[in-house]
Amino acid sequence: MKETIEELFERDVLKVIDELKLYADEESIWKLVPGIKNSGGTLCLHLAGNLHHFIGALLGHTGYVRDRDNEFSSRNVSRHDMIASLESVRLVIHNTFCLLKEEDLQKTFPVDKHGQTVTTMYMMLHLLTHLNYHLGQLNYHRRMLTLK
Repeated sequence: MKETIEELFERDVLKVIDELKLYADEESIWKLVPGIKNSGGTLCLHLAGNLHHFIGALLGHTGYVRDRDNEFSSRNVSRHDMIASLESVRLVIHNTFCLLKEEDLQKTFPVDKHGQTVTTMYMMLHLLTHLNYHLGQLNYHRRMLTLK
């Protein structure tokens, strides 16, 4: 199961990178669309920060310190820098999963999730669905702006 979860993270982080590459230009990544409160850039920064924190820092002990507010307030970060951050998180996920044993997925995750104690497996599934939710938003945002 551990390998399957890692494979799905790998697949979907690569899809986020692909979406970023499909924007017509850097400016479009940061455009707000009426009725949608996050730009594509904001979604990418949030996903990278989320995965660096929950997988890298909490499970992989990378030392990453999350600045969640900055994920939502930063603007005009270059496509190149966002892709580099996403590539970095791919490596962090891989390295972290190399450290994990299959039985570690049944252990308690290091922090509560909204006041609830959950297993690492539960948290990994939650993080995958979170990633997919925002990947869908990113795809929709990009298609609204590029008409592709």
